[in-house]
Amino acid sequence: MNPFRKLHQYIFLPASLSFTLLISGTTVQAQNSTPSPQTTDQTASDDGWRVGISPYLWFAGVHGSVGARGHEASVHASASDVLSNLNIGAMGALELRYNRIIMPLDFMWIKLSDNKSLPFEQGPTSIKAKMTETVVTPKIGYRFIDGKRTKIDVLIGVRYWHLTNSLTLEPTQPFGGFSASADWVDAVAGGKIQILLTPKVVMTVLGDAGGANARSDYQVAGLLGYKLGRKCILQAGYRYISVNYRPPSSVVLDVTQSGLVLGATLNLK
Repeated sequence: MNPFRKLHQYIFLPASLSFTLLISGTTVQAQNSTPSPQTTDQTASDDGWRVGISPYLWFAGVHGSVGARGHEASVHASASDVLSNLNIGAMGALELRYNRIIMPLDFMWIKLSDNKSLPFEQGPTSIKAKMTETVVTPKIGYRFIDGKRTKIDVLIGVRYWHLTNSLTLEPTQPFGGFSASADWVDAVAGGKIQILLTPKVVMTVLGDAGGANARSDYQVAGLLGYKLGRKCILQAGYRYISVNYRPPSSVVLDVTQSGLVLGATLNLK
């Protein structure tokens, strides 16, 4: 046998599989380093711009105090009470993402009214409270962990509030009632965690906290989502938000709002 003869045979298998080298009677296993088309597609799908729109309904109860011009009224309403007193509302979220940079925006606008009886036989016998609330929360953040099953975002931003409160004594209305409005902005910081429980089910936990003009301003939420396809996820969960805004004058909003959330996320790109 020729001692310089090192190579006896090559057996090549398809490119996506491993191949075997038979060298000098010794078998060596080697793995093709070429990535599979599926891995390449998955990596590419996370690059560039991504846009998600999430319309939702929040069946929240309200508890706390609201006021105008130095006059306050306690509010204790369940989710069913709020629905019965809801005049109109709109809610939704938008998320823009470029690679690992996240830019979410949450929007909520509701208009409520409620009547509360007073223990007087003469004069005003009830008080009617009206509240129009607009909350806009833009944020920017970074996807700190971007795994196949776990994604963690760190976020900072602001929460803008616009509130109009009016209190009217019925049937009489001294001074035409009490009404005032206010606008303020609070700085908030928080994060979001997404965990893929199964190929179809994803759990999301998010929250933030802060303040500035308000004494305290924070929220937490937990959601379970079911993937109908690559571009649509149905979601259900619970959301809790609390704010304590008590300036020397103007309006008072010291309430917690919490309840069931139902919605869907549509991934447009």
